[in-house]
Amino acid sequence: MAMVFINKAVLMQYSHSMSLLTVQQLATAFLIHLGRVMGYSKTRGFNLETAKKLFLVSFFYNANVASALASLKGVNIPMYIAIKRLTPLAVLIAGFFRGKGRPPRQVSLSVFFIAAGVLIAALGDFSFDLYGYSMAFTSVFFQTMYLVLVEKSGAEDGLSSIEIMFYNSILSLPFLLFVIILTGEFPDSLVLLIAKINSFSFLMLLVISLVMGIVLNYTMFLCTIVNSALTTTIVGVLKGVVSTVSRSTLHPKEVPPSSYLPYVCTSLHRNLFASLCRHSGFSYWVG
Repeated sequence: MAMVFINKAVLMQYSHSMSLLTVQQLATAFLIHLGRVMGYSKTRGFNLETAKKLFLVSFFYNANVASALASLKGVNIPMYIAIKRLTPLAVLIAGFFRGKGRPPRQVSLSVFFIAAGVLIAALGDFSFDLYGYSMAFTSVFFQTMYLVLVEKSGAEDGLSSIEIMFYNSILSLPFLLFVIILTGEFPDSLVLLIAKINSFSFLMLLVISLVMGIVLNYTMFLCTIVNSALTTTIVGVLKGVVSTVSRSTLHPKEVPPSSYLPYVCTSLHRNLFASLCRHSGFSYWVG
């Protein structure tokens, strides 16, 4: 949740979202490589065959982050997080088409509760921005795809979360460099970044954003590999309550009353979810 606020603060001063993502991927690849060289990590070196297998993971990951950053320019934080709560529903549907079979009724009901709350909240958003909403919904699709692929890579290829992060960063760089050149961000974004880092406050925000991005990716990939894509998305729902309450306290006019409905539905969902974990065979769907 905190990362959303940090990214919002960075983008308010440095609007080149794709360049920001490029810097994060460079930092990730460098730190993982440095850790392996210095003996702090037991990850394997770069392998072309593995890279080919993880190409789609990298593509969908970057498409997700890019669309998410773009949506934050037009959607307030509580509504952005609310829309992202549709991801469990998308993962549930993707799992069905991947051959996992029909999920238990309790799982379906709990996820549908969240989705219903999101739709109601969107109808009550007084600051509706078509572009922002479109990017947020696009981000939901891309996040679903890369989480499903990460789950598959961990289960079938035996890759660790750090190794997936490393390959994801390396494979992302050519695509990101192409995009920032094509969109005209580069070289202006580089000049602006050099000028901005002279400000201590911006430098701290940038460093925090990079560190939090790396930690978030690691924990998210680890959760997906150890458990499942659905588990990762459902755990992510819990941060929405704190985000909405925090934002409504700081800027109450930006948060319509209907924004609370997804989290009322989330409370119902959590009860169903906990009951299901205790009394039924839920491991097939959520690890």
